[in-house]
Amino acid sequence: MTDEPTNLSEIPPLPSRDGISHKGDAGRVLVIAGSLGMTGAGGLASRACLRAGAGVVLWAIPKSLNASCESLTLEVITLPIPETSSGAPAMESREILVEAAREANCVILGPGLPVAGDTGELMRLLIPEIYPPLILDGGALTAIGADLMAIRKRQSPTIITPHPGEMARLVGKTSAAVQDKRLDFALKYAKLSGAVVVLKGIGTVVSDGGRVFVNPSGNPGMSTAGSGDVLAGVIAALVGQKMPPFEAAQLGVYLHGLAGDLAAAELGQYGLMASDLVNKLPAAFLAHAERREGGQA
Repeated sequence: MTDEPTNLSEIPPLPSRDGISHKGDAGRVLVIAGSLGMTGAGGLASRACLRAGAGVVLWAIPKSLNASCESLTLEVITLPIPETSSGAPAMESREILVEAAREANCVILGPGLPVAGDTGELMRLLIPEIYPPLILDGGALTAIGADLMAIRKRQSPTIITPHPGEMARLVGKTSAAVQDKRLDFALKYAKLSGAVVVLKGIGTVVSDGGRVFVNPSGNPGMSTAGSGDVLAGVIAALVGQKMPPFEAAQLGVYLHGLAGDLAAAELGQYGLMASDLVNKLPAAFLAHAERREGGQA
């Protein structure tokens, strides 16, 4: 299997909206992310959700961090939860999070979360208990380790978004081995786990165990802290707008990369920050819609 460029005609259209839609129709996303020193992960994911069209975003954050996080994005609703002594979600937040997830159309778990102490075990317990479609990123992938059953026993769709190092831990290989056969590892793990795999990097690979998509957009300037958090937010918003998981991942990685290309065209690659990607998401959505209407995609 070779890493061939993807035809833009393979990329799905944007979710449709009618003239009488309201915020509930655009999806409700729960973001379980961020800890002391890593609040930016949750903030970026939450902001990306909104910029990608989510109607309501609820951000679960350790209670001592709530005041500062509320000011990051006025449109995001925060959910203060019990915390560990190190400022991360505590086991006591389990029932609160499961209950909040019942009201969501999609849940993000893991960005900016440590695996030490209660938090790692909390994430392992939440994975099978969260009913809506679930996106696992960052700390949640580290918490799983090589435990394939943690994903297989879920009753609803799961999307995982590992970088090569995280993928290597999931499959018990080295990062170099994963990079050497990116498509093969994404396809095989998707088959074994039942999840949609989004293997990040230049030419991000998306697979559901049958189909494989190689993203044609993006640039090296996007290799910066927080870029993956933005991607998780974009995909979650699309799932929340009732796109099937594989198609949401396809479109999400493409629009994320396109936002990076638009930001690089304006700012150059060297100074790109993840927040630049969030700010360019509306332009990326508009450009994709115009290309499809013009027959270019």
